Amino acid sequence: MISLEFITESANIVLVGPNGVGKTMLVKNIAHQALIRGHTVRFTTAGELLGELAALDSDTALRRRLRHYATPDLLVIDEIGYLSYSNRHADLLFELVSRRYETKSTIVTTNKAFSEWSQVFPNAACVVSLVDRLIHHSEVISIEGESYRLKEAKERSEQRARQPKKGKS
Repeated sequence: MISLEFITESANIVLVGPNGVGKTMLVKNIAHQALIRGHTVRFTTAGELLGELAALDSDTALRRRLRHYATPDLLVIDEIGYLSYSNRHADLLFELVSRRYETKSTIVTTNKAFSEWSQVFPNAACVVSLVDRLIHHSEVISIEGESYRLKEAKERSEQRARQPKKGKS
């Protein structure tokens, strides 16, 4: 049974680990349990979220969309660190995290240590403050291991290599 106490405490969870270790599957399961228990949930990737927010050309539309992401009991932002973003993207993420700070729960998955977030958001002045607000009242969980996708691909390849070749005698 997944404990969702962090939601009632307005705490955050950050899952840090390499590609393919199951971070997305874990957060999808947590989000599903939160929905079952009556919490409002929004799931998005960092790329979708920041691309959508950055594309808005009016302050009114941006405020409305930020409210859309700031309102749910639980916001899951998957895949921070897989792409690099501009200062504007960093500012938008900081604004969203600030709106949710100490009032709503956010789960983030990332393949980068916080010390590497300056590579994700190069030249962004707000990165230190963003990380600071995100990890305050947060459980940071490091996941280590080999990619499940890579492991499964190796197993399929080995299985094909063991199968007899057709048409050869």
